[in-house]
Amino acid sequence: MLIGLNNVTFEFGARVIVADATWHIHPGDRIGLIGYNGTGKSTMLKLLVGQYTPSVGTVEKGRGVTIGYLHQDLLSFDTHDSILEVAMGAFERVKQLEKEIEELGQQLEATGDEKLLEQYTDKLHELEVLGGYTIHHRTEEVLHGLGFTNADINRPYKEFSGGWRMRVLLAKMILQAPDVLLLDEPTNHLDLPSIEWLEKYLTHYQGSVVIVSHDKYFLNRMVNKIVDLYQQELHIYSGNYDYYEKEKVIRVEMQQRAYENQQDYIRQQERFIERFKAKASKAAAAQSAMKRLDKIDRIEQVEIERPNLRINFQIDKQPGKVLVDLKGVDKQFGENIIISGAVAEIERGDKIALIGANGKGKSTVLRIIAGTESYTGERVWGHNVESSFYAQHQLEALDLNNTILEEMQTARSGKTEMELRSLLGCFLFGGDDTDKRIKVLSGGEKARVALAKVIVSKANFLMLDEPTNHLDMHSVELLADALNKYEGSLIFVSHDRFFISRAANKIWEIIDHEIKEFKGTYTEYMEWKERMAKQQRAQEKESGNAAKDTAKNAPAAPAPKAAKPALDQDQKKEQQRIQKQFSKAEQDLARIQTEARKLEADMGNPDFYSDKNKFSALEKQYKEVQQKLTAANKEYETLFEKVASME
Repeated sequence: MLIGLNNVTFEFGARVIVADATWHIHPGDRIGLIGYNGTGKSTMLKLLVGQYTPSVGTVEKGRGVTIGYLHQDLLSFDTHDSILEVAMGAFERVKQLEKEIEELGQQLEATGDEKLLEQYTDKLHELEVLGGYTIHHRTEEVLHGLGFTNADINRPYKEFSGGWRMRVLLAKMILQAPDVLLLDEPTNHLDLPSIEWLEKYLTHYQGSVVIVSHDKYFLNRMVNKIVDLYQQELHIYSGNYDYYEKEKVIRVEMQQRAYENQQDYIRQQERFIERFKAKASKAAAAQSAMKRLDKIDRIEQVEIERPNLRINFQIDKQPGKVLVDLKGVDKQFGENIIISGAVAEIERGDKIALIGANGKGKSTVLRIIAGTESYTGERVWGHNVESSFYAQHQLEALDLNNTILEEMQTARSGKTEMELRSLLGCFLFGGDDTDKRIKVLSGGEKARVALAKVIVSKANFLMLDEPTNHLDMHSVELLADALNKYEGSLIFVSHDRFFISRAANKIWEIIDHEIKEFKGTYTEYMEWKERMAKQQRAQEKESGNAAKDTAKNAPAAPAPKAAKPALDQDQKKEQQRIQKQFSKAEQDLARIQTEARKLEADMGNPDFYSDKNKFSALEKQYKEVQQKLTAANKEYETLFEKVASME
């Protein structure tokens, strides 16, 4: 065991977070810590690291066990150091050794003392064992993986926003390589490429990992255990999130059956006692039955209690076939080009996920579509389009002094106060909650208010920027289901792959400053990308092998030759003919190579894979060009050898 809780109870005032909980973390564990919002997941991590002390029970840690803990409170850290320096803070012992080696080196130059030489050699050896000569390379590799460019790594930490600072601190923690890594919502600040990089990294990570996350897709790929904090208890499941979901249903059903069987037994015994307690001949038996009932360990009813967002989108008007048409749209910030000559269309019924790395301009494109961002080019709005835009900045746009109900009334939906209170109940604001002021709400509660304002609008076109950021997994599922039933059109930015896979029927990605569209689900899109990557690798391998073969078969450099005798007229004509053939072969090869590159670019267009006939024709054409290319290469090499022999 590395670290664990033994019979721990912990309360905040009168509120019990966990009661009599036992949980041990062992080497090799990959644990997902889950639970509804507000149940105390982050509190559990703070108990493990000793920031909180349990009311009852103990927290035990193995001797010498190191713990890395990534959490939101780390954002209070600030410095003028570069992000490279901050991340390299992971190697404190290496940096100390470098300093000691430098000092010893100076002393050695002055004295030549043998004992100093021995110390110097020992420290050099320790530095080598700790991988001290590679710390710059390792740090840069991790920072690049988390989305930082070469230009970024020497910029001051102070210049970066909260999300990017959290990435730097995550990089530092990864480089420290503790025995146990505790990660509280690590994917909240990462884009899709960085999440994929983190997954690969954690897959090979030697230590144990505990992850608090609302990203079901991430948990499914990363964990081999789920710890569910539910009704003040920890329930442990050996498997990923999908396994947990199935097993929890089975466990709850079994416990419910046991509860019902016990209730039947209790009712039978109570009837027996009621009937015979006053009868002298049966009084002793009735008394024994009463004692048995008193001693029985009562099974609790276990209907799954969970907050249910009852989301029901309504639309007033049906829009035209095309809602938004972007024609030759350009946008840049200074030297940073976001999109150039972008062309895209949103049609009725489209549910589009706008994905890609941070900094590629996803939110900017969303704002251009919404009309809140300047641009050059054309953005044509369709007929009868009634839109609603949900973005992170709208949380700040909420009036802090309004009550929740007053804030909903600003949406001018035409709904009565009773109807608005009913809708807020669907978003978990029941009873007196609707009279709470916005300023006292948590980030997640503000997000639910902003989402409720979007839904009450009866819009037929929704634009959502990271709508799941403050929702727990169950609420994300409910929102995805509601958007599936939504009869309007939708475009959203999200890095939650489960949500994308459930809510989108088209994928947009910004590549080379253009909007590339894939007609299909996220799962189909990822399968297509994998096929393209395999094809690319196969082509590179084939090209590499061809180059090696050419090099191997190329004639050795000729030794210096004696001057050749002058050529007669016929020999000159033959040379000219071969030279002419060689020039033509060279041009033919260049033309076929250009044709092959164009076809490869076409094969990179997702549209070809949505049209079976186009795909078959393109595939056939590509095979023919490859055959031509092989023949042209062979002809070129033959003529090249003839020309070389004439030199």
